[in-house]
Amino acid sequence: MIDKLKFAKGNAKLAKDTAIFSLPAGHTCPAALLCKSFSNRVTGKLTDGPKCLFRCYAATGENLFRNIRISRWRNFDLLRGKSQAEIVELINSSLPRKGIKLVRIHSSGDFYSQTYFDAWLEVARLNPNLIFYAYTKALHFWVLRLMEIPDNFKLVASRGGKFDWLIERHNLRNVSVVFSEKEAQDKRLLLDHDDCLAWKGESNFALLLHGTQPMGTAAAKILYALRRAGKGGYKAAYFKHYKNHSH
Repeated sequence: MIDKLKFAKGNAKLAKDTAIFSLPAGHTCPAALLCKSFSNRVTGKLTDGPKCLFRCYAATGENLFRNIRISRWRNFDLLRGKSQAEIVELINSSLPRKGIKLVRIHSSGDFYSQTYFDAWLEVARLNPNLIFYAYTKALHFWVLRLMEIPDNFKLVASRGGKFDWLIERHNLRNVSVVFSEKEAQDKRLLLDHDDCLAWKGESNFALLLHGTQPMGTAAAKILYALRRAGKGGYKAAYFKHYKNHSH
């Protein structure tokens, strides 16, 4: 029997009709910069990149729960070294379809190569009844395929990466992490709380700072204030869901 990739279904943030695919945070994010963080595959120890301004929430999940790390690394191990055609076959054969309308690509991780990016485009073409969407900093892969993106493949450029300059050059729809509702208002950006703007919207938008942040940093202080006000961060049920369903 061929090993299949692992998908989760829904969580505290996303609707239950969403299939969620994840890879190891940081380790598969070649274009990450301001959110560059990763968890050691064996120990779970967190490391922040040299220019990390706010820690990736997905890396925190891998730090907290061993089974999350195992699931994401298993997915990555199954994909690495395969041709585009092999990756397409593996993803397409693993994709859950019962009760699924949306596919969130990379709740953790990112497009780590052009071959892998192109494989997801082909999977979307093979499944026109599903909507695929992803936040990505791997803009160097995206811009090489601007005229080849299927209508059911919704991409959002995630600001804070190595290739932000490509956003303006190619007028890419994008998202910014903000530290307050006022910052979003000042930038005239709507805040997205459930990914609705990511897969249904057409305009730029913002996400409120979330996850856990390094103690003593400005991001940690801001997140603490947001949580005291009942805003920012994910519910405990978010990580609880992954703990129970990512293996």
